[in-house]
Amino acid sequence: MELLENSKLLGILECLLFAAGDEGLSIKQICSTMDINDEQAISLINELQTYYNQDPARGITVTALAETYQLATKREFAEYLTRLVESPGTSTLSQAGLETLAIVAYKQPITRMEIEDIRGVKTERPLQTLIAKGLIMEVGRAEGSGRAKLYGTTREFLDYFGLNHLKELPELPKQTDEDELQEDAELFFSTFKDQIE
Repeated sequence: MELLENSKLLGILECLLFAAGDEGLSIKQICSTMDINDEQAISLINELQTYYNQDPARGITVTALAETYQLATKREFAEYLTRLVESPGTSTLSQAGLETLAIVAYKQPITRMEIEDIRGVKTERPLQTLIAKGLIMEVGRAEGSGRAKLYGTTREFLDYFGLNHLKELPELPKQTDEDELQEDAELFFSTFKDQIE
């Protein structure tokens, strides 16, 4: 590979890993998307990981988990992430967080991609916030290629909203068209308005 071509490939790989979020990408997905072979993919992953790890000014790295690769924060900065999550300004949920939580509550178990299909926007950050607050968690992996993470609510979710069981959530209308989930989310918000504020 020429130097310029290699730099471009590294940029493409970084872009793909960022877009894949916490679901990560397998070698097969990287090869297929970038039209390269396994050896090239592994070489690029190692090079990108070295680039991040050798630069103290970078807060992220590439990690391997369950045969997928993803961008992740460096462990040495964990203290600051904890401060962010625990700071008073992050104690309330944003509109995006509430929408995501309502979707997970009613549709669980559900993947990030399925949530994004319903919301029509990226959902990685709200998911991370909800996980950090202990309101949702990974409950398994989807079947098929990629084995996407499945999310569901936690016991803390029930406690937060004063529920004993998920059956106590407001009933959804009979029609289950995905376009109407916004209305369902509004019903969720109005029912639990006091707990949210």
